[in-house]
Amino acid sequence: MEEKLWLHSKMTYKTMNFKPATHEIKFTKLFINGEFVDSISGNTFETINPATEEVLTSVAEGRKEDVDLAVKAAREAFDKGPWPRMSGEARRKIMLKFSDLIDENADELASLEVIDGGRLFGQVRYIEIPASVETFRYFAGAADKIRGATLKMSSNIQAYTLREPIGVVGHIIAWNVPTYMFATKVAPALAVGCTMIVKPAEQTPLSSLFLAHLSKLAGVPGGVINVVNGFGNTAGAAVSSHMDIDAVTFTGSIEIGRSIMQASAASNLKPVFLELGGKSPFIVFDDADVDKAVELAVVGNLMNKGEMCIAGSRVFVQEGIHDVFVKKLELAVKGWAKGDPFDLATRHGPQNNKQQYTKVLSCIENGRKEGATLVTGGRPFGNKGYYIEPTVFTNVTDDMSIAKEEIFGPVISVLQFKTVEEVIKRANATRYGLASGVMTKNIDIANTVSRSIRAGAVWINCYIALDRDAPHGGYKMSGFGREQGPEALEHYLQLKIVATPIYDSPWL
Repeated sequence: MEEKLWLHSKMTYKTMNFKPATHEIKFTKLFINGEFVDSISGNTFETINPATEEVLTSVAEGRKEDVDLAVKAAREAFDKGPWPRMSGEARRKIMLKFSDLIDENADELASLEVIDGGRLFGQVRYIEIPASVETFRYFAGAADKIRGATLKMSSNIQAYTLREPIGVVGHIIAWNVPTYMFATKVAPALAVGCTMIVKPAEQTPLSSLFLAHLSKLAGVPGGVINVVNGFGNTAGAAVSSHMDIDAVTFTGSIEIGRSIMQASAASNLKPVFLELGGKSPFIVFDDADVDKAVELAVVGNLMNKGEMCIAGSRVFVQEGIHDVFVKKLELAVKGWAKGDPFDLATRHGPQNNKQQYTKVLSCIENGRKEGATLVTGGRPFGNKGYYIEPTVFTNVTDDMSIAKEEIFGPVISVLQFKTVEEVIKRANATRYGLASGVMTKNIDIANTVSRSIRAGAVWINCYIALDRDAPHGGYKMSGFGREQGPEALEHYLQLKIVATPIYDSPWL
């Protein structure tokens, strides 16, 4: 590949050695205590291929009683099992084996993401899975570097701090990037010695089950990783409210994030770490490289069919280049290849599920009704599957729903502005604060805007600059807590102080 997509915008797969991917589905049960098992009720639910609208398979449906079993296994593994008591070196070796197995099975894992979530095979196989592998390797390297500090207290007391694993963690995963999300949540928790329950989204359970299988092959002991498929209002709610779960992480909507916090408060006051989406500004100043800005605006909104929490879906363009920017953007979007997710030439696949497909079309219709100008796209395409044309609106104002609400689909809203002060105020006029982009050659403008935008990330002359060493998370109602980077480890650690008196020391 010419350059890594997280740091650049080109999705170029021409030079890659593509191999036909297998479509076999091997794992459809729950994964509890190191074994694949049926749900207690015996109930199952169907998972759908969004490109064909056909049923792929039936998957075991976990409910509260299954979550109870998974938590019991995780609790036993934490309280009495080897994982938290292993040396960091031993955990590191197992995690590195796990990462190697993910790498070796990348074709199969990518195929599952395509058929289960409508992802592009090239994007998942050559970008996301390598990033997931490196995330496991990164945190494996941290496993033997969890340190405390020595304290000389003001009285004749010597003390030191211990950083200990928080316990049993519940990870509730969204459907848009399930493999990468599994890695960002599971890897740091494993590194410090936690055990866990993973509740994948009901729309995309297959990759998490396959990863659970690989974890067992790697030598992760039974009970350390458990996967309970199921629905949010049953399995997810059971995880959030469980008295024997010590922390919960969640990626998804504000509404569900709020309910998880309420469940935590009503049960054992477990800490909750949330990433709740965004409506990120992508700001293009008059002096910017217009072609580069257009390129980044397209990728920053249309990659993964717009199903990205970090999408720069409010594109603010300064008035001096607005018209030329829009013309170039229209051409670029029209050239964004649509079609079969397994075709490496395809840039745009189907929306993940029918509910999301319907929502995106409704948002587009609202944009029309509110007076925005539809430049291109805005319609379904194809004879089957949840395909929506990449869409661009201009003459968008801040009070329109397409400028305020997270659409989570291939819709770009272009808004015009005059001054730096104006665009900072408008960019911050949102309940979200996850990411942002700034395109300018003026270092003073770049510094001013980056200091003024209330968001967890400001990307200057680039977009989607994600990396395993860079903490990712939001301000305001985009949530709190950080994934990736050393900061991610803190969610899974408790801080303990141990104090000892010192008697008759000549140095006191």
